[in-house]
Amino acid sequence: MDHLIVFSHLRWNFVYQRPQHLMSRLATRWPVVFIEEPVTCENGARGPWLERIAPCRGVQVWRPHVTGGLPGFHDEHLPVLHALLSNALHEARIRDYWTWYYTPMACPLAASLSPRGVVYDCMDELSAFKNAPRQLVQRENALFKAADLVFTGGPSLYHAKKDRHPNVHCFPSSVDVRHFARSAQDHPMQSHLPHPRLGWCGVIDERVDLDLVGALADARPDWQLVMVGPIVKIDPATVPRRPNIHWLGQQSYDDLPEFISGWDVCLLPFALNEATRFISPTKTLEYMACGRPSVSTPIRDVADPYRQWVAIADSHDAFIAACDETLRRDPDTRSRHAQALSQVVRRTSWDATAQAMAALILQVDASRPAAVGQAVKRPGRLLSSPARAGTGSPRPTAAAAAASTSGAAMHAPRAAGPARSAWRKTPPG
Repeated sequence: MDHLIVFSHLRWNFVYQRPQHLMSRLATRWPVVFIEEPVTCENGARGPWLERIAPCRGVQVWRPHVTGGLPGFHDEHLPVLHALLSNALHEARIRDYWTWYYTPMACPLAASLSPRGVVYDCMDELSAFKNAPRQLVQRENALFKAADLVFTGGPSLYHAKKDRHPNVHCFPSSVDVRHFARSAQDHPMQSHLPHPRLGWCGVIDERVDLDLVGALADARPDWQLVMVGPIVKIDPATVPRRPNIHWLGQQSYDDLPEFISGWDVCLLPFALNEATRFISPTKTLEYMACGRPSVSTPIRDVADPYRQWVAIADSHDAFIAACDETLRRDPDTRSRHAQALSQVVRRTSWDATAQAMAALILQVDASRPAAVGQAVKRPGRLLSSPARAGTGSPRPTAAAAAASTSGAAMHAPRAAGPARSAWRKTPPG
């Protein structure tokens, strides 16, 4: 196997999160082709075409452009996408590969493919999100049947999915400690704001409790609330507008340490709804890596593993009170808390997570035929992939087990199987 072909509902140049962290690291082992959902336009004068971007070493982003107004991997676009993908793979001479799915909506494109293996990295319960496609559940069912490995983005998703496939592994959100610990400078976009400052970074959509954000601003008009991130899927006119709320929009991942380091309290004001039931917020550990204290609503994948280090508040009043308490801490208490946070983040890394995932892929791939083009299309399956060897799923490799004990992954018991690994470490950056 010499390539990973990845299908994603998220664009590479959107908020830098799990797909970018993992693929930029896995690309040091296998070249990655990252296929985004299509860009639609009403004017088809140029005709369908495939935009190609090289965002980092080892990664190619393929962005299909199609005619029409229907979003995503819609059925209407499938014939054009099949042709674009087949031609591009032929031109690139990519024949020996695994496929990796972030969205089940891309499953029908597998009719053009013959992968050696299939990964489903289930980072969110997409069916619970606002404007979820009606076919998503059906296609996810097909993807579970086709996948050789299933990864989940947190413990809640793991428990929801573990009985649907024999080879499910939990890889919660991780963090690049070096990136977030590298700067204590204040970002120019907020340097003029007085303290105390309370901040958020991430996508602002139906998962954020905007009423809570407004309540914080109203209850403490001397607090400055810094909201960093794009507003998507909701009307920007519905976000609370106050003199002490600062909506700064999407910012570069490179700039996040300067924003976070300038906040006195980091915010996790998630709404409690279907869209947040299974989330494992990446920003929790990013806040910790900057040494900053956080206050969160009782999101399960925050409260269960991090209650000792993150204040959890189950009402608007309790959230405001927790922020008050955090701001009142003396310097010694703040220093001890920051030291405790540094110990937490040292136990996990995106490097370790990617290494454990690669080891599992290599373990399964070792059972594949050596020759290219021997993938087996199983009857009744939406995707095509080689048949699994043996009757059981492999036990986690040594690399995966090491990541598990460090907090990067946790795995259900598996039947015995060989462990193989050929991993090249990601250089600093």
